[in-house]
Amino acid sequence: MVYYGQTSCEQDTERYLDVVKYVFSSYKKEVPLIVNTMGWVKGEGLLLLLDIIRLLSPSHIVQMDVYDWKAMAPLTPEYVHLTSGLYTKGKQQAKRKQMGTSGAEDWKSSDGEADASASEHKLLYVHPEFPRAGIAGEARVHSSILRDMAILGYLGQLQTPDVGAVLPLHSLVPYQVPFSAVALRVIHTDVAPTNIMYAVNASWVGLCRIPDEIRCQTDGPVLLTQTPVCDCLGFGIVRGVDMEKKLYHILTPVPPDSLRLVNCLLLGNIAVPNCVLVGQQGVEGEIPYVTSDYNYSIVGSGKLRKKHFKRREYALECDHA
Repeated sequence: MVYYGQTSCEQDTERYLDVVKYVFSSYKKEVPLIVNTMGWVKGEGLLLLLDIIRLLSPSHIVQMDVYDWKAMAPLTPEYVHLTSGLYTKGKQQAKRKQMGTSGAEDWKSSDGEADASASEHKLLYVHPEFPRAGIAGEARVHSSILRDMAILGYLGQLQTPDVGAVLPLHSLVPYQVPFSAVALRVIHTDVAPTNIMYAVNASWVGLCRIPDEIRCQTDGPVLLTQTPVCDCLGFGIVRGVDMEKKLYHILTPVPPDSLRLVNCLLLGNIAVPNCVLVGQQGVEGEIPYVTSDYNYSIVGSGKLRKKHFKRREYALECDHA
């Protein structure tokens, strides 16, 4: 598993392909593999889909038609073979006349290679009969709700198996992770080193493992300059940052045996569900990390308009790695 860190790959398609290659490299071909592709099939999304098809070389493609929309061509082997993708080129056919006694014309690809490299998959074309299939906008809303439900279900593993009241997250004991033990990287945007802890605090993070050993001359934090494509062992919430003791406080259901392998925290553009922040039972006074006093004119605040994050104020010194 790799943590891509965004709900859409539109901003970084090249890294998305690198992630697909990395995950696919672990496929042992001992069992059938089903690939659920994205619903982005217009413009560059279709071109990226062609790249993925060439990369994975599937035996079958199931193409579901969209209700009352005929703009997308059937993904036949011929279409995939001839059409250029976002990063790959199609095999354009060039007619070359071969001189011989019979005077017959032989068709070969423009680069002189035989046509044996053409995709040989079988296309299964399905037209849904139920109404409103593929209506634009509805899928995005539903996927956002399902994503929040998945996160809440994942955090539910932190609860005790006994049937009873659900414990709020602030009542659970977090892991204490030294700054120097893990590398840190914000995936989706550039953050100044002096503001990195404001971004990480109260955020959803991927708990990852990079092959490089973490080396820090001081007590950290260790900041990566590039986003790694690496194993993700699970997820967690940075419940707090102790600047004096140089510790991250992290809540996660990942078992200790796996946590010993984690040496990298990746922060993406996936937000903690609103209900986790505003529904903190038993808190007197101001709810931590939640405020109604916020300047929405700040660049980038639009997507967090419903989050109302409030960061702690403290001086920050960052070391680079």
